Amino acid sequence: MASGIEVAIECKSIFEQIRKMKQYRYVIFVIKQEREITVEVIGARDAAYDNFLDDLRKGGPEECRYAVFDYAYHHQCQGASSTCLKEKLFLMLWCPMQAKIKDKMLYSSSFAALKKEFNGVQKYIQATELEEACRECVEEQLRVLDRD
Repeated sequence: MASGIEVAIECKSIFEQIRKMKQYRYVIFVIKQEREITVEVIGARDAAYDNFLDDLRKGGPEECRYAVFDYAYHHQCQGASSTCLKEKLFLMLWCPMQAKIKDKMLYSSSFAALKKEFNGVQKYIQATELEEACRECVEEQLRVLDRD
C-alpha cells in the first residue's frame, strides 16, 4: 500500500456479499480522514445504473470515490439465437477533473490496496468524467472480456 491507507474490514465484507451472495448491486467507498477506506453507500440489488452514478457523485463535483458494481447484461454467444445473462464485477476509481490534486493522488495511490483486497473483480475502470463512467462506456469495456 503505497499510500498507507487501510481498507476497513466492512469493505471486504460488503464486497463478498456482492460477489458471492448477490445481496447488493453496488457499493461506494470513501477515504476517511486520509487514513481508511470505508463504506459510504450500498446500492440495493434492484438499483438502477443511474442510481449508482448519482451515489458516486453524491459528495459533490470535487470528490473522489471508489465503487464496486455487479454489472448485468445480455450476451449473444456466437452461433446461438438466444442470449444469456452475464454478470461482471468492476472496480471503479472516480476522480473528477475538478478534484483537488492531493485527493487525486491519495485515491490513485490507494487504488492498489483495493485491487489487492477484492479478488474476483473482472475489470478495473478509472473515470474522470461522467462520459467515462456512463453505462454504455462501462458495458463496452466489459463486453471486450467476453469470449464467444
